Amino acid sequence: MTSITTGPTAAATPTPPEAPGIREPSGTREVDLLIGGMTCASCAARVERKLNRMDGVTATVNFATEKAKISCADGVQVADLIATVEKTGYTAEEPPPPQPPEAAAPGQAPQDPELTALRHRLLVSGLLAVPVVLLAMVPALQFDNWQWLSLTLAAPVVVWGGRPFHQAAWTNARHGAATMDTLVSVGTLAAFGWSLWALFLGDAGMPGMHDEFRFTVERMDPAATIYLEVAAGVVTLILLGRFLEARAKRRAGAALRALMELGAKDVAVLREGREVRVPVAELRVGDRFVVRPGEQVATDGTVVEGVSAIDQSLLTGESVPVDVGVGDAVTGATVNAGGRLVVEATRVGTDTQLARMAKLVEDAQNGKTEVQRLADRISAVFVPAVILIAAATFGTWLGVTGDTAAAFTAAVAVLIIACPCALGLATPTALMVGTGRGAQLGILIKGPEVLESTRRVDTVVLDKTGTVTTGRMTLQEVYAAEGTDEQELLRLAGALEHASEHPVARAVAAGAEERVGQLPPAEHFENVPGRGVRGRVEGREVAVGRLFDELPPELGRAVAAAERDGRTAVVAGWDGAARGVLTVADAVRETSAEAVRELRALGLRPVLLTGDNRAVAQAVAQAVGIDEVIAEVLPEDKVDVVRRLRREGRIVAMVGDGVNDAAALATADLGLAMGTGTDAAIEAGDLTLVRGDLRVAADAIRLSRRTLATIKGNLGWAFGYNLAALPLAAAGLLNPMIAGAAMAFSSVFVVTNSLRLRRFR
Repeated sequence: MTSITTGPTAAATPTPPEAPGIREPSGTREVDLLIGGMTCASCAARVERKLNRMDGVTATVNFATEKAKISCADGVQVADLIATVEKTGYTAEEPPPPQPPEAAAPGQAPQDPELTALRHRLLVSGLLAVPVVLLAMVPALQFDNWQWLSLTLAAPVVVWGGRPFHQAAWTNARHGAATMDTLVSVGTLAAFGWSLWALFLGDAGMPGMHDEFRFTVERMDPAATIYLEVAAGVVTLILLGRFLEARAKRRAGAALRALMELGAKDVAVLREGREVRVPVAELRVGDRFVVRPGEQVATDGTVVEGVSAIDQSLLTGESVPVDVGVGDAVTGATVNAGGRLVVEATRVGTDTQLARMAKLVEDAQNGKTEVQRLADRISAVFVPAVILIAAATFGTWLGVTGDTAAAFTAAVAVLIIACPCALGLATPTALMVGTGRGAQLGILIKGPEVLESTRRVDTVVLDKTGTVTTGRMTLQEVYAAEGTDEQELLRLAGALEHASEHPVARAVAAGAEERVGQLPPAEHFENVPGRGVRGRVEGREVAVGRLFDELPPELGRAVAAAERDGRTAVVAGWDGAARGVLTVADAVRETSAEAVRELRALGLRPVLLTGDNRAVAQAVAQAVGIDEVIAEVLPEDKVDVVRRLRREGRIVAMVGDGVNDAAALATADLGLAMGTGTDAAIEAGDLTLVRGDLRVAADAIRLSRRTLATIKGNLGWAFGYNLAALPLAAAGLLNPMIAGAAMAFSSVFVVTNSLRLRRFR
């Protein structure tokens, strides 16, 4: 050990100061709204800006999830919020109460009406647009009057296929706003209108006229040039991009939907001695229900009858089933892999662990990082800026070259290639996939700001009890005196301790029962306060504790060795003689040493923090490979330790599970709460580790860092794309149809790049 720091000896555990951030400010409430009609990041920015102008309202609008998360004063009515959104040109409604998901036909996924309608529009537009593009690009296919066939095919694509863009652009125009739809609508209608003028009033519709597709702007005859392939092709390409984007967004949110759809739909409740199947929604706290092998546990509860193994993999990612018996807690949505159980419900509805997990994940997906807020501010002014650039491009080309057709082509390319959608999708899609994947692995990320903290953390403070150790006293070693049978020692001592409620006694009894089987009953049981217990077992006078005046030398050495290692030594004997020593300790988790190695591999410096004595702390730290130990710290002093480390310039992550850890978790730069711990600790933490396995802490930090890297990669692409593409379009180096394809690809790229997080292991 290179550093042993001690503080005051731990005494009674006082109530810690309330951790900051655990409670909402008084007089405020949270409101969620579903926002309809948004088609790009600019739409989300407009709605967010309008809501935030209301007194007492702080809103965040997420384009990817199409939701507004609003914190507002109690005096603000939901109807006022909805009216404000509608005045902005969009629809708003409160989310409907959760309903049990309807079962889809075997082999089929639930249908999304919006995605289905978009698919139909894309298919029809594609079938009509492909011949138009081929006729324009391949001169050999051009026959007399081919232009009129192109017009016949292109008109439905521009008018009907592009109707969502035109409709949204008109709605926004009536509210004095411009969005991505404005750019698409103006660009395609301008190309279509030019073509109509050239066909009906110019020379483009004359028999024998031919045209050649150009990738760049070249000198053309304005009266003989049509842009039907641009109008139809751009509409189809952007519809394709929207369809791929919508499908990818649905895949991105699949983990959250799967999480919310977990759980049994009905349950066998015991009423008046009979089993009655009722919907899960009718369960109440205190109801007893039956869980047969292969069935899901309907809700959180406590086993009151039966023994089984519970498969928690759907909820926590843990593949090994956990044995449960009478008195053990079980979680809703887990699967009974063994025998019949009767469970008493302790939490139902939105109070269950599954519901709370889903709420945490959804809240995280609705948040924004600082870099995304910058992107939103850029998106808000991006579209008007692009319209000005397009107008300047047209004027510059016309003034410098006098080529009206070239000027028009370059301006249309500028309008079409600009893509604030990629900026708006960069963070939400990565968050949706990253937090959803985390939920599948038993990692709950509270919000996007947490991601920034994980990148900078360099020190991880580990609470000992319940985090590095199991938090339960267990029988460790058995030392039998010469001539004493170890099995007999365990049977007699365990039988006597079985009658006691002391934690050490329960550990001895459980360990003895595990090693020798069923224990005999104890008679004339007597508790000697502060010294131990005694009684009669199988006709012998048995005593356990500090009830012996003399110990054989080998047992004395065993007691000294146990105390030196921080374990509790219990002396057992019968007929007035000490026969052996049993040592009890809070066992180190089997995975803790591996977890410490993984944390070190991430560049983190582990520190063990505990209120236990130095000997215990040293023994645990040595077992798991931690060099720095801070021991004998009172619960309220844990906050001071975290603050001291931060004053030393360290960026501190804290891992804990108890009520006495809540304030320290909230004070640390990053708080990781063990999901097996108390509600106060989970509320105070930034990350919740559903499984009681310290290795998940390393997984959580790796996933958070990977998600943040994906967000930054998305934003880098989105910014870089626009910075490179707009000058090329303005310079006349891009045909508008090529510009449309590039614009559609940029949004699809951002979403598919985020989907790579689904493969995180």
